[in-house]
Order: sequence, then C-alpha cells, then structure tokens
Amino acid sequence: MGLNVVMGEEGTGRWAVVTADQRASRSGPDRVPAALAALEPLADGFRLGFERTAGDEIQGLSADPGAIIDAVLVLLRLGDWHIGVGVGAVETPLPDFTRAARGPAYLAARRAVGRAGPDSPRLVAAGAGVDRPVDEAQTVLALVAALVRRRSRAGWQVVDLVDSGLTQSQAAAGLGISPQAVGQRLRAAHHREVAAGLALATDRLAEAMGVSAGPPTVEA
Repeated sequence: MGLNVVMGEEGTGRWAVVTADQRASRSGPDRVPAALAALEPLADGFRLGFERTAGDEIQGLSADPGAIIDAVLVLLRLGDWHIGVGVGAVETPLPDFTRAARGPAYLAARRAVGRAGPDSPRLVAAGAGVDRPVDEAQTVLALVAALVRRRSRAGWQVVDLVDSGLTQSQAAAGLGISPQAVGQRLRAAHHREVAAGLALATDRLAEAMGVSAGPPTVEA
C-alpha cells in the first residue's frame, strides 16, 4: 500500500487531485468498480468525481482538503492501491469529467502515484512556497497508513459505528458485546490516534491548498 503526495505549481486557491492505481492489476481481478462504489459517498466533496481514467486507474478532483483526506482513508482501507495526491493549478473552465481535465495538479498526482511504493508510503514534495505543510501532511499520512493497515475487521466495525455518531454503549448494544470490549477494540484500532492524524493532515493540506484564500474560481 503506497501513498504519495506531490505539489504542483505555486499559487493560491490550489486544487487537489487524488489518483489511485491498482496494485498487481495484471494478475488480480479488476477492483475499480468496488473502489468507485466505496468512494461514492464522498461525491459531494469532489468537483469532478472519481472515475476510471486509464486501465485500472481512478481519479477525482476537489477543492476541499477534508474530502481529499477522506478519500485517501477509503483507499487505504481497501488496500491494493497506489495512492497519489497532487496539489496545484487546474486548467479552467473545468470539463464535465476528470479524465478530460488538465493542469499541474494532475501532473503532480501522476508523478505521485508513479512513485508510490508497494508496501509503504513514499512521500515527495515538489514545488515552491508550501513545502513545509506538504511535508507535514505527508509525514502524518504515512503514520496513519501504518496504523490503518493493522486494523482488524472487528476494529473497523466498532470504528464505523462510533464514527457514525453512536456512543460506545450504543455500539456495544448493537454488536451484542460489552462497552469495555468496544473500548478495547477502539484502542487496538488506534481510533484516537488515527482521528487526530487525519485532522492534522487535513489542516496541513488546507494550508498547502491555500484554502483560507477561498476555493479556486471556476469559469462558467
């Protein structure tokens, strides 16, 4: 499982592109349909939604750093994906589909996914002016990826319930186990650590994207 974040051109109001390429696609089944289905709940956060762009590659464009980090987590959970995030400018007006879009952010994402390692993140920052927040986001996401890879199915089960808004007692009742057991599963899943890491990565990515200056302007 690889994760790579690369900067595109310098500028404010940057976009972020997530590009993911299936690992060992020649020897395994086509996992694109399952990935697209898993990413569908995040569609509202993406200006150009995820779609198959070439072979076993999928791609999506967003101006929302939270949506980008959420998509990375979904792909990490699925496994079997090289993940790249590119940040930079995008040519406007935007097309209707991400496979037709162009710009430095897309080039950066392709470089990123091309450098992603098979078993551990390889994180590269390229570009001027925002190296520090990008480096910090990459470091945090590498740690998150290491923790997420260790989660069991039971761990994900309780994490999903608690993240949906249930209390630990409610989650325990739904699963037919004790609240203490829920707490143990959350600790084993590093729920707090992963949540804190994702929040920090989102904040760092927001700074890199220049979100405080407002989202990118799109021509009608």
